[in-house]
Amino acid sequence: MRPGTYNQPVADLSLIACQHCDLLQRLPELAPGVSARCARCNAELWCHREDSLNRTLALSIAAAVLYIVANSVPMLGLTVVGRAASITVIGGAAHLWADGREIVAGLVLLTAVVAPALQIGFMLAITLAAHRASVPRWVGTLLRHHRITQTWSMIEVMMLGVLVALIKIADYATVIPGTALFMLGALVFLLAAMQVSFDPREVWERIEWAETGARRYAARDATAEAGR
Repeated sequence: MRPGTYNQPVADLSLIACQHCDLLQRLPELAPGVSARCARCNAELWCHREDSLNRTLALSIAAAVLYIVANSVPMLGLTVVGRAASITVIGGAAHLWADGREIVAGLVLLTAVVAPALQIGFMLAITLAAHRASVPRWVGTLLRHHRITQTWSMIEVMMLGVLVALIKIADYATVIPGTALFMLGALVFLLAAMQVSFDPREVWERIEWAETGARRYAARDATAEAGR
């Protein structure tokens, strides 16, 4: 390859390949709230969500606030024979580790603390950067890895486990639901709403890729040469 050359992207940005059957087709102009489906397998290609970035940013900020509160206050309180104790989400993982259940403690910490934090943090960074006039390329990296954080974020699974444990120990102790338990329940719905409102295609189209930067630098060099 000669110096200064680079791969040229497809000029027609409306072309899209179906993720299910790989059929290459052209997206029509869609009104907000309307979706396009594959002509071969009828899978959804894209849904034009209305005001996606602002709505997702608002939901991400709300999710971040709930997440901080949920991990700062007690999730459960227990009263047994006059003795009371409370525990947080991180404290529960620490107790599991101290009891010799390192694998379970690691899974709880990953799926209920680390992955949700990354999911919310990535979405905040993506939506805030997408509001800039020139969206940097690292936003594309976050978009690629955001699906992984979404897959490993399993707060709802932990909530089901907590509810099962509450039913089993209700006859032996007085269980007091903490503020964090309600915050985590609300956070499950907020994370789901955040994913539904997000339109990744809108962000992909705003990212300044290497090809755009190469053209800008080439134009700058040409201007400098002409000025000499």
